[in-house]
Amino acid sequence: MQRDFQERVQAAVASARNHGASTPRVGLILGSGLSDLVDQLLPAETGRLAIPYGEIEGFGVTSVIGHRGALYVTPDVAVMAGRFHFYEGKPIDDVVLPVATLCALGIRALIVTNAAGGINPDYQPGDLVLIRDHINLMGTNPLIGPKDPESVARFPDMTEAYSATLRRTALDLDAQLKEGVYVAFTGPTYETPAEIRMLGAVGGDLVGMSTVPEVIVARSYGVEVLGISTVTNLAAGLSGKPLDHSEVVEVGSSIQGRMTTLLSGLLKRLGS
Repeated sequence: MQRDFQERVQAAVASARNHGASTPRVGLILGSGLSDLVDQLLPAETGRLAIPYGEIEGFGVTSVIGHRGALYVTPDVAVMAGRFHFYEGKPIDDVVLPVATLCALGIRALIVTNAAGGINPDYQPGDLVLIRDHINLMGTNPLIGPKDPESVARFPDMTEAYSATLRRTALDLDAQLKEGVYVAFTGPTYETPAEIRMLGAVGGDLVGMSTVPEVIVARSYGVEVLGISTVTNLAAGLSGKPLDHSEVVEVGSSIQGRMTTLLSGLLKRLGS
């Protein structure tokens, strides 16, 4: 993090509050193909506020298909419909500024969702998988640099990056959820078959290009995290066909009913 990071966070918080944001208890980041779920989770009649990222100081606009690019807030819940990625060429501070802003607004729990390739042979496209742990192969860490004064420690503990309590809550709502270890690369290329074989050998079950920097920052603020991956495709070399982002968006759309039910239950329990 650069020395001005906390100043940027406070400017973004002030910008969101100027639009009417209050102090939500729970945050949610909707990944690829899931942005439209916000209309079911926070219908317009709830009195939600919709703040385009471009109107929040420092955020900028998203560039990836399937990411709406707006923050939706009610008194109890804040939903990011879309995220920023390191592969877009953004500095890591820009990637994690939105999640730091949610933490500074006052959330105590964060749900992160993403689209992921399935490495575990027991996974099929359309499966929902709770992230039990992660492996960071992005070649960077968002906490590099001067210590953020809002961080709980210079060296935050990552033993339980993904809350076991929150995972149990999710399983109470959907007993068919699977669990696994998420591996993060930078992208934007998909992984090679050799890389996927390596990841399977070291314990990876899922692979993607996001989430890990956000989780590291949320944990550094002391916020509990629940991660949910949608398996949108089998990872490279496992399906016998080329990988395509349109498949990610399509499968993400196909599981919206089940994901909406799960997230609605989680937001109700965690936001009350």
